[in-house]
Amino acid sequence: MKGEAQGKKRDPFKIVVIITAILGILAAACIAGSRYAAKLKQDRLQEMTDEVTSRNEELKVEYEAALAEFERENASGANLAWPIPRQEGWDVIDLTSYPLENTTTVTMTRQETLYNGMLLVNEWHSRPDDFLEDQLVSVSKATNRTVSVRDNNVRMFPDAVEALRQAIEDAKAQNLEYFVAHEGYRSWDEQNALFQAQMERYKEYSEAEQIERAKKAVNMPGTSDYNAGQTIRLILYKKGDDAVNNLKFFESDQGVWMYHNAWKYGLVFRFPLADYPIKGTQDKSYKTGVSVKLQNFRYVGKGNAAVMHTLDLCMEEYLDYLTEHPHIAVFEDGQLRYEIVREYVGGGDPFTVHVTQKSGVTNRVTSLDNMGYVVTVFEY
Repeated sequence: MKGEAQGKKRDPFKIVVIITAILGILAAACIAGSRYAAKLKQDRLQEMTDEVTSRNEELKVEYEAALAEFERENASGANLAWPIPRQEGWDVIDLTSYPLENTTTVTMTRQETLYNGMLLVNEWHSRPDDFLEDQLVSVSKATNRTVSVRDNNVRMFPDAVEALRQAIEDAKAQNLEYFVAHEGYRSWDEQNALFQAQMERYKEYSEAEQIERAKKAVNMPGTSDYNAGQTIRLILYKKGDDAVNNLKFFESDQGVWMYHNAWKYGLVFRFPLADYPIKGTQDKSYKTGVSVKLQNFRYVGKGNAAVMHTLDLCMEEYLDYLTEHPHIAVFEDGQLRYEIVREYVGGGDPFTVHVTQKSGVTNRVTSLDNMGYVVTVFEY
């Protein structure tokens, strides 16, 4: 019996079934593991894809912002190589070492450029002989009587009249009324009559002494800023109201507002004296040649006025500044507003002027300065 037991063989079918079952379990385990690994791989791949997509979106936003900034600066005309301006308020940047970009030349005549605001007329620079009165207009008529005047003989050049109209209109919007354009352009004959009357007061002196004494109160004909047709003398007047009529102009709210804001319209206070028109004003009489307290505003154009205001320069000082810095840029809150170039043209007529063709330029004004140069303002 024992021998039979030892000699008995195991059932091969059962063995096959067991092995098959084990292999099935192993196969199922492998399949499950493979599926799990595939899912992990798929999840990681999706995670990586999401990360890449998100980063690409961020890069796209950054790129579009950078491109918009570049296009904005390029459209404004500002060159990224220029010195960086202040980002708040007005700033003037010296570009003397930077050439005017994308230039061409234009031919202009003296008559096209004599009346655009920068013609310097003072004790040392007489009005040029080719100055004409043809383009002068009545302040009252040109503004449809919205600007009060002493009479219809108060005249200026059109751009100056428009600047005055806008300034007074905005002042009125703030309940600052009663401005009167009291005196504008003076002809050579009118200036001569005033000067001769002043000389008559000193007739007991020699002619040379009469002239010197008269010049302290009235400029010689052809050397008064009134003779340029860009200057206006303002007063306050309200019919029957002595409280208004007796106000000193720069002690009134109207006068103070005009002093602080006229430059925004292209007008500047012409003859600063020590503490006049307001306390703290620096004396510029040594440059202007005028030491009389006047209520005169002079049209020079918005770009030039912005520089004069920002750097606290009178007209004579400004032209000296442009002699040393013949190419400048003017920024407001980091944005280019004006590019200004001064170049020599001599006494020729016509003459050529260099201008920029950069994108972003909305206006260009070229003005003779009565010193052999032209000042060109590019507005952006």
